[in-house]
Amino acid sequence: MRTARIVQGGRPLTVEVGPDGLLHAGGTTYEPDSVVFLPPVEPRTVYGLALNYADHAAELGLERPPDPAIFIKARSSLIGHRGEVVYPPGAEYCHYEAELAVVIGRAARRVPAREALMYVSGYTVANDFTCRDFVKNIFRPPVKAKGFDTFGPLGPYLVTADEIRDPGALRVSTRVNGELRQEGSTRDLIYSVPEIIEYFSAFLTLEAGDVILTGTPKGISHVYPGDEMVCAVEGIGELANRVVGEGGRTS
Repeated sequence: MRTARIVQGGRPLTVEVGPDGLLHAGGTTYEPDSVVFLPPVEPRTVYGLALNYADHAAELGLERPPDPAIFIKARSSLIGHRGEVVYPPGAEYCHYEAELAVVIGRAARRVPAREALMYVSGYTVANDFTCRDFVKNIFRPPVKAKGFDTFGPLGPYLVTADEIRDPGALRVSTRVNGELRQEGSTRDLIYSVPEIIEYFSAFLTLEAGDVILTGTPKGISHVYPGDEMVCAVEGIGELANRVVGEGGRTS
């Protein structure tokens, strides 16, 4: 099943996504192009992994981390499909990061990897937007670089876990203004989804609705106000967001 959250009558509304792409709730049908999308879940916490693809670490001139390089992404950064990402004034290098996002379905504590997928309710697409101006050793973990308001596009849909046979075999990509810039596969994750859940749950309790961003493959590049980013994960969907300057400027 696929669900989304939209704004209807000034309030959030959860809708089911039909096979035809139309949105349904309470006997009413909504056209996707006519609604405002919210993030498909309301997480208590958003966890992330940096450098979880060896090719991405290599393109940054970094070594594969000996342990998961983790951070927490601010909830205030979250926006939905077609929401606008605001480019910080004076920033020199900001980029997209297409990622598989894992949504936890029930409380998970000390869960072994072999059982971890039983705790997943579904998956969505994330764009872990990052401003590299603030990624420096003294800023690890990269909370500022990834934590600006609007830096957390998520969506458009939540796809239930039963629809994804293997989260470790999904194509991940980004197009900017229609041009393919990034392409990889979750086959190349350094730490797999079950291993990530095992790692986090060994020292904290993952709660229902929590989101884990699993990392991005090689292919990051600079984007500018006016650019449209489309991050996609195979079998889940395409998350489109436009970059704007302060005040909604597109240049």
